[in-house]
Amino acid sequence: MPETAPDLSAVRLHVVTGKGGTGKTTVAAALALALTRQGKRVLLAEVEGRQGISQTFDVPPLGHTETRILTDRGGGQLWAISVDAKESLREYLQKFYKVGKAMSVLDRFGAVDFATTIAPGVRDVLLIGKVYEAAGRRTGKGPAAPAYDAVVLDAPPTGRVVRFLNVNAEVADVAKVGPIRSQADSITRMLRSHTTAVHVVTLLEEMPVQETVDALAELRRTDLPLGAIVVNQLRDPLLTDQAFKAVRSRQTTRLTRAVAADLATVGVRVSNGMVAGLLADAGHHADRIALEREQDAILAEQGRLTIRLPLLAEGTEAGGITVLAQALAEQGMV
Repeated sequence: MPETAPDLSAVRLHVVTGKGGTGKTTVAAALALALTRQGKRVLLAEVEGRQGISQTFDVPPLGHTETRILTDRGGGQLWAISVDAKESLREYLQKFYKVGKAMSVLDRFGAVDFATTIAPGVRDVLLIGKVYEAAGRRTGKGPAAPAYDAVVLDAPPTGRVVRFLNVNAEVADVAKVGPIRSQADSITRMLRSHTTAVHVVTLLEEMPVQETVDALAELRRTDLPLGAIVVNQLRDPLLTDQAFKAVRSRQTTRLTRAVAADLATVGVRVSNGMVAGLLADAGHHADRIALEREQDAILAEQGRLTIRLPLLAEGTEAGGITVLAQALAEQGMV
């Protein structure tokens, strides 16, 4: 049964996930750019240490400090950060325990590395905690003035995203009380509020679509707010509906004559091998279209707002990220 999509205009934290290889980092970057072009002050954060943001925007590698990477002529600003768990723990210990110079001792004995690797749930709290702090931070201009109008989180892939976002459950056995548990509770409230939306990026292929469906079901079970499904890398159709049906039905004789006639009309010297090769390519393309239509129908059953982004022949080079940002805006993502 169709679900009601959240009012994305009210969302301040956009969490972007997707199966590896679907282009989730590119989509997160395009979403952040689309928000920036609305004149907003936006933070784009990554938590996997892959430097995908710096590569997408062709800027120097990011660190744990928020860095402005773009100013739009409409007044919007795009800031970015690559959140580091160890740096987050250092900030955390300083904030709650005022460790000061004792931090060097902890580093020397490997306590920081130990704390960020022995308990994955704690590590996730530290990573999201930095995003949580940025999303809730206020400027000195009054209580109604957030430091950022929107935060876009390039989250882990769908296979791990629910565990990553469900921080409260992850730390339950590690920290039942204290500042870490309090932080986890606060993060959970933010992640489950109406100002957060989890968007899932996919391709019209069997494995990404199945992983998307599974992820949406798991997100629902954990009461995490669903956003949009973003279908990435859509190819332009090369066949008319009539041609598609003819190729799929393998009407070889009629198609051979039609293709040969069309080629002759434009002055191409036709050979049987040439026509056979073209029909084989058309057959592969038609099979691909049929598969994509099947997968598209499966996604439609999810009842979510579905955004469709084109395949960029040159990747994000030559303004490609701007093309995607515009498509997201035109289809109601921002």
